[in-house]
Order: sequence, then C-alpha cells, then structure tokens
Amino acid sequence: MPNTYKQTLDALLDAARTTVAAVVSLLLARMLKLPESYWAPISAIVIIQSSLNPREVAWQRFAGTALGAVVAAIVATFLPHNTVVYAAAIFFCGALCFLLRVRTAYRFAAIMLSIILLIEYHRSPWIVSWHRFVEVSVGIAVALVVAWVWPSHA
Repeated sequence: MPNTYKQTLDALLDAARTTVAAVVSLLLARMLKLPESYWAPISAIVIIQSSLNPREVAWQRFAGTALGAVVAAIVATFLPHNTVVYAAAIFFCGALCFLLRVRTAYRFAAIMLSIILLIEYHRSPWIVSWHRFVEVSVGIAVALVVAWVWPSHA
C-alpha cells in the first residue's frame, strides 16, 4: 500500500510540475505578445514530460527548431509550394542534421519545417519562422528552469 501512495503522490507532483511549466510559458509568450503563444506551452510540455534528461531534450528541440525554421523560411521564400518541394525539404533537414552532428534534433527540425510550410500564413516566411522559433524557445527555457528548480522524482 505505501508504494501505491508514493506512486500517486509522484504522479500528482509530476502533473503539477507540468502545469506550472505550461502555464508560465503561456503567460510569458502572451506577455511578449507572440502571435501563436500556444507553441510555448506545447514545447514546455514536450521537454518537461520527456523520459530523457530535460537538458538533453531541450538542446535537441532548440537546435532542431532553429534549423527547421531557417530551412523553412528559405524554402518558402525561394521555392514553389508543392509536395515535392516539401519532401525535398524534409529530406534536406535530415541530411543537414546529420552533417551538423545534431542527428537527434532531426525530428524537431522536421516538425518545425512542417508547421511553417504546411500552414498558410499571411506574413513573410521569415517573420513566421522567427515567431515559431521564439515561441518554442520560450517553452524550452521555462521547462529548463522548472526542471532545475523542481526536479522530477517520478
């Protein structure tokens, strides 16, 4: 019975920790007047709920987000919008992550690229990419602070 109590307490503390990271990152993104502030808490949740060390996941997400945002802005600016270009850009992100030795960041680069290329925006691709990068980075930063101040014991 005591083991069940500890598991319940750990689960509730983990939920509270995740809630703090999500809400703080949302409020910070709104305070910064970021246009799609929901990306900040999504990123915070991804980091804080990872079974890996939050610092490792944060680095992967940060590097992948930056790479995916830059590649997407270049592609959206200079190439036509179609499935073949999208496929080539996804492949290019994978190759670039490998060449830059950040292979584990590839999934985040591909996700960021997809968000930017597959959703229709009415702003410059460079502005959209910058906003997504900042929104995600706010979530990463908040999750790292929460993980440092309130380490998981689950």
